[in-house]
Amino acid sequence: MKEGQVGMAAEMALSHRAPREVLSEAELEEVAQRKPPAKPSVRLRKIRCTGSAAKSLLFRFLPFLYWLPRYPVKDWLLGDITSGFSVGIMHLPQGLAYALLAGLPPVTGLYSSFYPVFLYFFFGTSRHNSVGPFAVISVMIGSLTESLLPSENFLESVNGSNATVNEALRDAARVELVATVTVLTGIFQVALGLLQFGFVVTYLSDPLVRGYTTAASVHVLVSQLKNVFGVSVGEYSGPLSLFETVIEICKKLPQTNVGTLVTAIIAMVAIFIVKELNHKFAAKLPMPIPIELITIIISTGISYGVNLNDKFGISVVGTIPSGLKPPVVPNFSYFGQVAGNAFAIAVVGYAICISLGKIFALKHGYKVDSNQELIALGLCNFLGGFFQCFAISCSMSRSLVQETTGGNSQVAGVLSSLVILVTILKIGELFYDLPKAILAAIIIINLKGMFKQFSDLSMLWKSNRVDLMVWIVTFVATLLLNLDIGLAASVAFGLLTVIFRTQLPHYSVLGRISNTDVYRDVAEYEMAQEVPGVKIFRSSCTLYFANVELYADALKKKSGINVDRLIQKKKKALKKLKKQQKKAEKEKAKRKKNTEDGPGVAVIELSAGESSAPSEPTLRSLGLPQPSFHAVILDFSSVSFVDTVSIKILKNIFRDFRDIEVDVFIASCPGEGDLQSHEPLMGMATPPAHSCWPGGPSMVFQCPGFPQGMGAAGCPMDPI
Repeated sequence: MKEGQVGMAAEMALSHRAPREVLSEAELEEVAQRKPPAKPSVRLRKIRCTGSAAKSLLFRFLPFLYWLPRYPVKDWLLGDITSGFSVGIMHLPQGLAYALLAGLPPVTGLYSSFYPVFLYFFFGTSRHNSVGPFAVISVMIGSLTESLLPSENFLESVNGSNATVNEALRDAARVELVATVTVLTGIFQVALGLLQFGFVVTYLSDPLVRGYTTAASVHVLVSQLKNVFGVSVGEYSGPLSLFETVIEICKKLPQTNVGTLVTAIIAMVAIFIVKELNHKFAAKLPMPIPIELITIIISTGISYGVNLNDKFGISVVGTIPSGLKPPVVPNFSYFGQVAGNAFAIAVVGYAICISLGKIFALKHGYKVDSNQELIALGLCNFLGGFFQCFAISCSMSRSLVQETTGGNSQVAGVLSSLVILVTILKIGELFYDLPKAILAAIIIINLKGMFKQFSDLSMLWKSNRVDLMVWIVTFVATLLLNLDIGLAASVAFGLLTVIFRTQLPHYSVLGRISNTDVYRDVAEYEMAQEVPGVKIFRSSCTLYFANVELYADALKKKSGINVDRLIQKKKKALKKLKKQQKKAEKEKAKRKKNTEDGPGVAVIELSAGESSAPSEPTLRSLGLPQPSFHAVILDFSSVSFVDTVSIKILKNIFRDFRDIEVDVFIASCPGEGDLQSHEPLMGMATPPAHSCWPGGPSMVFQCPGFPQGMGAAGCPMDPI
């Protein structure tokens, strides 16, 4: 078809198209026929415990019952076995290292790598998350144990002179404390999950979480410097404790154990190089080289053969008991002291876990249930606490290994937990001579991914300065105030930025782009021209009590006239006019009296029905300047709700502009239940639904009641 024929066809189609009727909010409600609310009996029938409802509920809380019978053994099992073994041999060194980070005996790290991982198989919905010990959570726990149970509380005198720390008594007390914290953390997470509060993590924005975990990584790094340099430092807690630790380490650098430092440096260099090779040749390697496990085995063998502890004073892990411990009831008397810490651990642990879970789910095309993940993590912590585990989350490094080595389901997690079980039962005691410097090296190298988050600063500088402020404030607050107080301060600042953004939105006057029905900010677009006689005003956010007065001020400022001053001038002019009228009436009455006293003259008085009441004086008749526009359209396309304070201010806006002979219109009016529910406050002569219009400026261009010839859109509110 030729170009001219196409144009003709298009014109014919447009000419035969039925014109779209413009409906007010009330007319739209009548045409659309809103469904009545469900009756209580209907809602009760929906929640009856039918067989299908019970089955659905069971699958929801025990997801493995749904996916395990459908597990494709031929396609997935081999990959899960490879992945499970790979992750298991990562769990071993990381479990030992993160227990050290939490200030606990190494065996608790193995317990935390077994029980929660095994339990997650039954309750978790992410196929690729590797739950277990995580550096940030471990350092939060370590900060708590050092503040409530410092080593100084367990000093015992030897031979009446020197005092040494009773490590067995201290470790037992700390394990009891941490088990209690872990149980309480699990209770918080399960409760939030059952109440469908998985959305609570939305209050932790991505910049906040990344800034917090980066600062926590600095805490982790500083906490391991004593094991790298082989010096003993005091245990500090509270604000500025990080800097107190750094200062003491710097003072004790002359006391550095050279053997410990050399051991740590060699281990860090070896682990770093191999990890880089693993990353570079990931596509060619069937599985990553388990350099952490290799380093632990080699260093333990060398330490045992050379006797590094006795000859060079290199600190070693010590006894790791074999076998599983029976469950122990936590000490509930600690609940009051640790409730705040437990809640912080619960929120941070879940935030990290669900973030990773959603990344993998999006990549592999499945869904992660955020509330069920919260319940799963809570049950892992709650039940794990009875078996001397500390709180867990998800590790990015282990999760990436689980994914890249062929892991397809939670079966990989179960197999990795079996690797740890074998270690606990048979192999754990062989790591007696493992140098703590090796564990410190493993921890520090695994922080590499966290420290890469410093690159966020340049990206946020270019994209969003407010998010950059959130990142920096979170980072600095966490460094200065410690992990628990820093998190609370960061969340508070994040919420303040939300309030700040809603209080200071972008206000704009819209103009129509030539030959279109599109409206844009006239200050930003050259081709956007204001419609003659009309001001179309828009705010970038909703209206509520915190910003509605600013909205009214911005509207008056953007209108280009001093509305309040013009109203004052009008009031003065009217007052002056009334005085003149009163004076004229007095003179008229005086003349009338004089006439009655003089010769008889016929006086005809008009009745009230025969006289016409004087009309309201106009600005022109009062000699005042008139606005250059006759109508204001409030574009409510960004308004999702309004409160009573907003309605009162809107009432003032309509009144003020009416006083200067300007009609006010609302486009994209919120649905029923917003403006309409506030009708008594508005004092409308007719329901607001008849004067609010659901369409934007271009859609309500033809609405009845709009002054013809003005070429704008919207429909007026009734007089107030």
